[in-house]
Amino acid sequence: MTGLEILGTGRCLPQRCVTNDDMARMVDTSDEWISTRTGIRQRYFCGEDEGVVSLSTGAARKALEKAGVSADQLGLILTATFTPDSFTPSVACQVHEALGCTATIPCFDLNAACTGFIYALETARSLLMAGSAGEYALVIGAECISRVLDMEDRSTCVLFGDGAAAAVVRLADVPYACILGGRGEAAGLHANSLLPGQNRYLFMDGRAIFRFAVDIIPKCLNQLFEKSGTSLEQVDHVVCHQANSRIIDHVVKKLGAPEDKFYKNMHRYGNTSAASIPLALDEMLESGAIRPGQTVACVGFGAGLTWGAVLLRF
Repeated sequence: MTGLEILGTGRCLPQRCVTNDDMARMVDTSDEWISTRTGIRQRYFCGEDEGVVSLSTGAARKALEKAGVSADQLGLILTATFTPDSFTPSVACQVHEALGCTATIPCFDLNAACTGFIYALETARSLLMAGSAGEYALVIGAECISRVLDMEDRSTCVLFGDGAAAAVVRLADVPYACILGGRGEAAGLHANSLLPGQNRYLFMDGRAIFRFAVDIIPKCLNQLFEKSGTSLEQVDHVVCHQANSRIIDHVVKKLGAPEDKFYKNMHRYGNTSAASIPLALDEMLESGAIRPGQTVACVGFGAGLTWGAVLLRF
């Protein structure tokens, strides 16, 4: 199967780092309460002059530089987000302008919540294979969730952070498989209603999300391994959506897997939704945790409900 080669990745975070102690000064909570329940110790919030477009552009520039690809060589810009700065134009179109692209190429956003980056990778691959996106695609996961947080709801506001990460990809003869799924059941996660009189803040039923996540992640991974003809033992790393350390711990036990195979970084960023998986990949590549020739399984879950997994060879 024709797969995706990731040529370069990059990440960009807001300047303001908000620790659990900082959150405790805003809402009735504590570092101990947050960290023991979620594994989160800090997150980043956008300032007035920052947003999804600026973060996406910063991440894109780093990814392009590492890939050795110029902005004008891109054949597609695709952004996964549920918190765009504006309804239109798309984040992707604004990134196209910010990068100084002169080429006329497809630019659009998609919303699959926390599964967005996986949806975006498969969408980019499909467009590349169809000959509709040139040779190189820029895939971005970016969020500014702080703008839809109710800072009086301690069960939700402490969980999320802002950030962006990007990857430059092209088609290659490498192992690849992808599983995507969704169904119309929100499981208690809603955000930014546009209906008159409705709450514009994000609301999440944490218990419902936990039950969904610990059920769907193992199922999704097993489907991915069956489709790709591989196994958990043959995969070098598993990168889950970084929502909560307890979810990952539960999945590890359910699968009987080595704990060190499952990457965690939510203690630094919180839940960054569509940005969480590419943030982790960029960190791992930068630190050398992912080495050439290794296989990585990425798995996400989010509002919708949505879920997905992708197998990548580096």
